[in-house]
Amino acid sequence: MNENTLRTLNYFEIQKNVASCARSYLGKRHAHNMKPMNDVHWIQTRLEETAEAALMLRYGASIPIPSLDGMETIMDLLGTGYLFSERDFSHLAQFLRSCAQLMKYMEGKSEIAPTVSRYAASMMLMESLLSEIERSIHNGRIQDLASKELTRIRKKMMVNEERMKRKLDSLLGKHRSIMQENVISQRHGRTVLPIKKEFRKLVKGSVLDESGSGQTVYIEPVELMSLHSELAALQGDESREEMKILGELTTLTESYSREIALNTETVGILDFLLAKAKYAVTMDGRVVQVNAEGRVQLQRAHHPLMGESMVPLDFTIGTNYRSLIITGPNTGGKTIALKTLGLLTLMMQSGLLVPVGEGGTMSVYSEIAVDIGDGQSMEQALSTFSAHIRNMIGILEQANSSTLVLIDEMASGTDPGEGVGLSIAMLEELHRRGATVVATTHFGEIKHFAAATPGFENARMEFDTVTLQPLYRLRIGEAGQSYAYAIALKLGMAQHIIDRSKSISDLGIQQSNSSTEKWITELEEDHHITSQSEQKPYKSSLSPSTEKHPVSDIAKPIVLTNTSSQAESALKSKKLKESEATVKANVFHKGDRVYIGYLDQTGTVCDVEDARGNIGVMLRGRKIKIHKKRLTLHIAADQLYPDNYDLDIVFESKVNRKKRKLMGRKHVEGLQIELPPEQQ
Repeated sequence: MNENTLRTLNYFEIQKNVASCARSYLGKRHAHNMKPMNDVHWIQTRLEETAEAALMLRYGASIPIPSLDGMETIMDLLGTGYLFSERDFSHLAQFLRSCAQLMKYMEGKSEIAPTVSRYAASMMLMESLLSEIERSIHNGRIQDLASKELTRIRKKMMVNEERMKRKLDSLLGKHRSIMQENVISQRHGRTVLPIKKEFRKLVKGSVLDESGSGQTVYIEPVELMSLHSELAALQGDESREEMKILGELTTLTESYSREIALNTETVGILDFLLAKAKYAVTMDGRVVQVNAEGRVQLQRAHHPLMGESMVPLDFTIGTNYRSLIITGPNTGGKTIALKTLGLLTLMMQSGLLVPVGEGGTMSVYSEIAVDIGDGQSMEQALSTFSAHIRNMIGILEQANSSTLVLIDEMASGTDPGEGVGLSIAMLEELHRRGATVVATTHFGEIKHFAAATPGFENARMEFDTVTLQPLYRLRIGEAGQSYAYAIALKLGMAQHIIDRSKSISDLGIQQSNSSTEKWITELEEDHHITSQSEQKPYKSSLSPSTEKHPVSDIAKPIVLTNTSSQAESALKSKKLKESEATVKANVFHKGDRVYIGYLDQTGTVCDVEDARGNIGVMLRGRKIKIHKKRLTLHIAADQLYPDNYDLDIVFESKVNRKKRKLMGRKHVEGLQIELPPEQQ
């Protein structure tokens, strides 16, 4: 996965949280190295084993995972010729005992936790190695019985120490009166007497030190010198024998290198698995079903770093549509919705349970591409829009059917008209490539595009216009708005300013004029080419099926094949004049076929102009409101339908037409006509 994606979606925070739940250095290392995977089967297996471990924890199980204290050094130095110390072997012995304890514990859990138990069952006991270490070392010290030679040496040392003690008692009694203090001191590892300086010649021996004031000299009596020399020799023998014992233990340990490595790695994996399980328990994470077809269906999803403060998110994509356009007010939760989907997907692909309701489904993606934020931190020398475009270029280059694309605030940072057009073009390209796309926007044109285009769907973040508070609930299948007018009015903006603002917004003068002029110019050019071309029989570009069923969708304005016949020229001239007259008057009738320039699509007028100049247009089976200034006549209704044609056949379902006819004759209790939200 792209590192920018991981950073933007706060994946590294998840890594830290999982690592904090691990006990061992290997468990923490696995957590910090955790990355999203791409294999569906492997991911599902990891999720199910994490769920199994989490279930054990939820039932109060306390799994005795070894801590691996000191094992990092042992694993690093094993086989290098390094001589392990008593402390190293104490750590190794504790590790081996803990492994045996874990294996015994998990043996009794094989029925309720088969996967976790299999990990423990794969470990090695190494009883012979543990027994030899425990025989030789205890409490960090080599035992007297570790070897016969060591037993003999230490017995001699005990005899020497006893003789020295008796000799010291005799010397203390003899020299007590000339001693500075009645204690025995040690200097340079040898026993000395603290004698007053003026009496130094009364004690036979070597002066090894004197006090800072010079009033005391520390003398090793001659009677102790031979005992000290004997003890030093014995200590040398002891040290050599201890090194020999440690060497033998090191050699024995190296013969178990494979088994030790296996146990260590298994403990690290188990510790990481339990860390994932512990983290899942803290955020109420659950297992989901995984697919590679882009299908996502989640109920009550939470962003794991927001906790219970987040309103649960219900989210669906990938069945009837692969691109979702989310609209709504600022601070309404649109960006959080994007980040929640992105981060939960990364977590799921890392084998982590996710905080969602039961029965969730999620898709695996080879890449998650994001365009969230203003990009200034990445491209400080570029504008927000430039950084956005550079980012989108990279996304478009890599996008395919296994890519999840998350885009925040499409068409922002530049001229709205150009931004909308560019955004729609990019959405079309991403859809053509088969990518799964979730994008947020404020622009109505993009909402209309999503409503009219197969494979796209609208969604909105709910907003309370009374309290001016976002509700953070996502409603799929409904387009939202920015609520700027409601917020401004609630905060005290004058009504006449609000009304004027609505009027200006509805007109969309520049964009509609541009679309109209472009359409007229193209039609005039087409007419000019037609008048100069070779004579060919007249042929309409409408297919027979379209002529029979004029409500079928037509992707482009009508174009007539080239011919120089007078009949065709006259017909085209007539169409041009009629279209120009209608455009100038901006008068549309029910059944007119109209062209929507910014969508580059045609639709059929289903509702005449309302008080605000909005026209109801049937576009790909859905009714939407578009201001008249954004429409140009494509084909007049009287050219499409016979006189007195019942247009309800076009705009209403057969069931509703029957109901309406019945209701016109008599009252029927409980009978009602159901309309989709956009037609109500």
